[in-house]
Amino acid sequence: MKSVEPRNKLSKMMVSLAWVGFLAMLVIGFDRFLDKQSNPNERPDVIYASDGAAEVTLQQNRQGHYIADGKLNGHWATFVLDTGATNVSIPRAVADEMGLTEGSPERTRTANGDVVVYRVILESVMLGAIELRNVAAHINPHMDGKAVLLGMSFLKHVEMSQKDKQLVLRLKAKKQPANYI
Repeated sequence: MKSVEPRNKLSKMMVSLAWVGFLAMLVIGFDRFLDKQSNPNERPDVIYASDGAAEVTLQQNRQGHYIADGKLNGHWATFVLDTGATNVSIPRAVADEMGLTEGSPERTRTANGDVVVYRVILESVMLGAIELRNVAAHINPHMDGKAVLLGMSFLKHVEMSQKDKQLVLRLKAKKQPANYI
């Protein structure tokens, strides 16, 4: 009878470990589900229209915002589209990770009041297939988190159309000069 008791302890331990593993997988799966609800545009849908224009389609998240991953000067960032922001606004933590140098200080008005920000020009801002160069931005030392506000210094260069819970951003194709023979 003594040999049966260690087997029971071992089997109980294995069942407990299986339950712990199952619960861990459930938590990880639920966490990924919540992330997808927060940012449904980790890789935005990109198409090219017949005229060669790049179009990016974004899905609204559960809170009604348009959030998407893109690149600033080649560095991945999470954008929150904000038509109320004049410029692209970068939290200091993100700017530090990118190695951005603060430019001249400016006072600006935000939803939280007047603050001092630091002007920069981004070499490149990319959202899907839409890429703009020399985009005005500022480093905002008062912003928490890692989300970059994609303001009008970028958005004014694209056509936007919203239908249902989708937003289509369209960058017009550049006209090619005619070749004369």
